[in-house]
Amino acid sequence: MRRSLAVFALLLATALPASAQQLLVPMDLTQSNHLKAYGLAFTALSKGHKIDWLLNYRGGSFLVPASADIVLDARLKNVGFVEVSGADVAKIHAEIAQNNMEVVHLETAPKVAVYIPPLKQPWDDAVTLALEYAEIPYARIFDEEVLANGLEKYDWLHLHHEDFTGQYGKFYAAYRHTDWYQAEQRDAEARARAMGFGKVSDAKKAVAEKIREYVTSGGFLFAMCSACDSYDIALAASGVDIVAQEFDYDGLTPGFQDKLDYERCFAFTGFRLVPSPLVYEFSDIDTSDYVSARGSDADYFTLFEFSAKYDPVPTMLTQNHVGYVKGFLGQTTGFKKALVKKSVVVLGEDAVHDEVKYLHGNAGRGTFTFLGGHDPEDYQHAVGDPATDLALYTTSPGYRLILNNVLFPAAKKKTLKT
Repeated sequence: MRRSLAVFALLLATALPASAQQLLVPMDLTQSNHLKAYGLAFTALSKGHKIDWLLNYRGGSFLVPASADIVLDARLKNVGFVEVSGADVAKIHAEIAQNNMEVVHLETAPKVAVYIPPLKQPWDDAVTLALEYAEIPYARIFDEEVLANGLEKYDWLHLHHEDFTGQYGKFYAAYRHTDWYQAEQRDAEARARAMGFGKVSDAKKAVAEKIREYVTSGGFLFAMCSACDSYDIALAASGVDIVAQEFDYDGLTPGFQDKLDYERCFAFTGFRLVPSPLVYEFSDIDTSDYVSARGSDADYFTLFEFSAKYDPVPTMLTQNHVGYVKGFLGQTTGFKKALVKKSVVVLGEDAVHDEVKYLHGNAGRGTFTFLGGHDPEDYQHAVGDPATDLALYTTSPGYRLILNNVLFPAAKKKTLKT
């Protein structure tokens, strides 16, 4: 009897007026929890509901069915919503038709994978923090599964603070005597041998090639921090030893710089490597030194506004309730504009200093999106810092960019063709 009363009370709590046919989930400044709103949309898709993403309408709002399960989920997540009738929806569509706005239909929740080392530290990945806070399920994947064609099971792959060159993140100078660094090196070397590779750098290049195959076959790749430039460097260095002997116990290929093949890179070209193990930098792609010298108060980047009707893909990726986003550092904080390929779409930049923060491009049948920096709500984030508590940053513009990318593959396939 008590259970029946509880169920009846729940039904009363989630009941909507008969005129409410859909729910508008606003994503402008009126929204109390932007990050959980993405989780609400993802969960609805997972249950078979169809969703409309209203690009450039009130910060990239969502129209979702007015079903009891969605209403309950929104209330549990503290996500704001407005009940709208058919007439209200018609008015919204009319406004969208007359402005730089568009409706994108989201159909199926993508299968999400995150490339995560087995000895992952708490400071290692802002995306896992975002996924867990938004309650979006994801699978952990690493080298063995990648090389065994395991990526075929997933629609979306994330890479974060990783090093695809085999130089252990270039932490050698500062951390080579620490227990965690030595443990990670031993683990990486053992894994490389078990997979049939003589060196970690060779294993990582093979993994990079598999990821390249995944993307060009139609996968969606999202990378942040050092994964962005170290991945492209690994592609360019196919067949070339660019790793100092402190990492792989042998020397570099003579004339290695001139042997790089930039055509194989996704986003960057013409970069120069930094081979010294004592320098905490992979190449001259990164803008960390220039940004950190200016300080946090001067570190902002601008999101470009695209034509929603003609460029829905970059529009989806830049949906936000603000146009200027507070910057944040990382091992790779941003990208020198002169080294970004002309075919790449710049989504966000510091135009004053010619620094690209956020970019997107096509590779074969798939896409890649790179976002510089490590954690949007922890400006410097030193090794050993505690993980960011996203309950304190529920309206974070930087974390919204991450979650835009998670929902991006859910759009109708014809929308994603560019």
